[in-house]
Amino acid sequence: MKTELSPRLKLVLYGLLCVLAVPFVFPTWWMVTSSMKPVSDIFAFPPALIPTTYDFSSYADVFRLQPFARQYFNSAYIAAVVTAGTMLVASFSGYAFARIRFPGHNALFLVVLTGLLIPSEVTIVPLFRMFLKWGMINTHWPLILVPIFGAPSVFATFVMRQFFIALPGELEEAARVDGLSRLKIFWTIALPLAKPALAAVAIFTFLHSWNLYLEPVVYLSNPSVFTLPQALTQYVDAYGGPMWNIQLAAATLTALPVLLVFIVAQKHFVEGLAHTGLKG
Repeated sequence: MKTELSPRLKLVLYGLLCVLAVPFVFPTWWMVTSSMKPVSDIFAFPPALIPTTYDFSSYADVFRLQPFARQYFNSAYIAAVVTAGTMLVASFSGYAFARIRFPGHNALFLVVLTGLLIPSEVTIVPLFRMFLKWGMINTHWPLILVPIFGAPSVFATFVMRQFFIALPGELEEAARVDGLSRLKIFWTIALPLAKPALAAVAIFTFLHSWNLYLEPVVYLSNPSVFTLPQALTQYVDAYGGPMWNIQLAAATLTALPVLLVFIVAQKHFVEGLAHTGLKG
């Protein structure tokens, strides 16, 4: 039986939540507002929550100093391709490990999970030599292939496997009686039911690809093929010092898709974590 909170208790609870949210909200608010301040006002103490004067020239400089629109497109299409590819690979592999019994399937799954224990810094050198031999350096292929078939896909496979394990076996038995093949069962029954898990995988994968920094620095050297995390480090003056207002403006533009994706898919994200046993 649900108990209704009193108005006074609700007020105290909401007030407490607002106070606890300040350390998380303030850095983002400072980033956005500081991107519209003159450089002299950015590090003023105490910091001004609302700019006294608005200067939007830094947003124009973001695109003037670098091919930022091209770099934005690079990050967007790479993240989209990686997300779609990871969802496809993780769905097939997660379903196979969860619903198909074959000799050594548990041992093989443990071998796959070891990919989560290997830091990306350990494999970056052999991967660089491999892509150099294939002529893929200074292209986006390493940023697409490694996440889809590497450690990020392993985590996605684990999430999908946990979801498919929880599906009632009666669904598959009824489908087999109707004459459906294994692939048809997966495509028409299991996959449509896995939308919450797929949403969680999509958000995790998109964020990982969007924020990837080490790999672009290693594989890319031409500004026209840079992704956004790498591009943000290029806004420096003639002495190598950061152009703070321009960097903050670029960071604000970079954070917008992440916020939009999470806001749109927040409900499915929480449901996916609940169904896969990853909720804290």
